[in-house]
Amino acid sequence: MKLLRFGPPGQEKPGALDAQGKIRDLSAHVTDLSGVHLDRQALAELAELDLAQLPEVAGDTRLGPCVAGVGKFICIGLNYSDHAAETGAEVPPEPVVFNKWTSAICGPNDDVIIPRNSHKTDWEVELGVVIGKAARYVDEADAMQHVAGFCVINDVSEREFQLERSGSWDKGKGCDTFGPLGPWLVTPDEIDDPHQLALWLEVDGKRYQDGNSNTMVYQVPYLISYLSRFMSLQPGDVISTGTPPGVGMGQQPQVYLRPGQTMRLGIDGLGEQRQRVVAEGDPR
Repeated sequence: MKLLRFGPPGQEKPGALDAQGKIRDLSAHVTDLSGVHLDRQALAELAELDLAQLPEVAGDTRLGPCVAGVGKFICIGLNYSDHAAETGAEVPPEPVVFNKWTSAICGPNDDVIIPRNSHKTDWEVELGVVIGKAARYVDEADAMQHVAGFCVINDVSEREFQLERSGSWDKGKGCDTFGPLGPWLVTPDEIDDPHQLALWLEVDGKRYQDGNSNTMVYQVPYLISYLSRFMSLQPGDVISTGTPPGVGMGQQPQVYLRPGQTMRLGIDGLGEQRQRVVAEGDPR
């Protein structure tokens, strides 16, 4: 299934995409696409519904983040060998783990705001993994049983805040609107291999990122197992698994986002996002 959330910010309803690409309203069957509704049994019950019999939603309706009530937004850095090379970094001996604050989460086509005093706001298309079953000290062989689905993430990043100021990466990663999720939460049965997916991102029609998840250093089962050693993963938690090469910081000379630009990005089978870039304080 391709599950989604639609409606004004803070008032989103659960929905699904039918075989004809139409949005269908699921709110008579599930209150929201949050943790308690993301286990395999709950998803199997939704899959039994005849979507054609459910109310159709206008195609121009705003899409919200594809997961509600995210508890943890965990990110993995330098997890593509070719991206590590473009930044001049060594492939890390263990996954680099950082966080995006949940207040960064927004819809897949919402505006991205450049923060005050930012000169180096950058883009990163990433494969997102949504947890559907609690995980603690999980074996790698069992890790995929804890996945509710996959989605597109734009790990928007302010490089000066992230890398040139003291402290952790987190303050350059978690600004408001720096975490577009969606358009859809795609259940695992629709993805043959999450490690063979093309990822791409364009700014104003110019393609900067054109990679594949097959260059991921630490793959999804390992990441889930690894993270579960240090924290319990809960239903609704999101893991952003790293980005392929082509970020603005890696260009020669470096290129960063400016108000008025448009990002478009996508992943095979997981849909596309489109965001307008605006300055802090601009009417949206």
